[in-house]
Amino acid sequence: MKKALAIIALSILVVSCNKATEVKEVKTAYIDTSVLMKEYTEAKDLEAKYKAQAEEKGRQLQAEISRFKQDAANFQSQAQANGQQWAQQRGAELQKREQQLGYAQQALSQQLQQESGVEMDSLVSGVKKFIKEYGKKNGYSYIYGTGDAATVLYAEEKYDITKEVVKALNDKYKASPKAEEKAPAKKEEAKK
Repeated sequence: MKKALAIIALSILVVSCNKATEVKEVKTAYIDTSVLMKEYTEAKDLEAKYKAQAEEKGRQLQAEISRFKQDAANFQSQAQANGQQWAQQRGAELQKREQQLGYAQQALSQQLQQESGVEMDSLVSGVKKFIKEYGKKNGYSYIYGTGDAATVLYAEEKYDITKEVVKALNDKYKASPKAEEKAPAKKEEAKK
């Protein structure tokens, strides 16, 4: 009986060793995320949009700052002629205005940062979703990210799919209705 059990165990072992071991190839690649964000058209459009808003709102604020500087210069020349009481009252008003302008600059900066941050978060989320779908569609087991927040310390360049993904993202963005709506709007703004 012991011999029979030993023969059965040995035959099972031999059969299991003879089975071809299936090794699935692991397909990996990486994307340079800093290059992707520099070359992705939607990211460029978003950056240009907020740069233009900052310049426009900054010009309005700069005009107020220029008026303030002119009033401050006039104050110094008129202070001696109008007396100390007038100078103290007018000086307090100018200080208050200067403080309000500082708050306005800070509020403008925070507002633009917050608005662009929300849109940028949405863009990054969309890019991650796209990369996930791209990876599934093209049979990748892993797609790593490099760039500013590097998660890959070394990879052979043959595994870099950054250009392919940028092209696919840009093609998708150009084909979306949003891109078509933005293009005529820019042309209309340029005419003004």
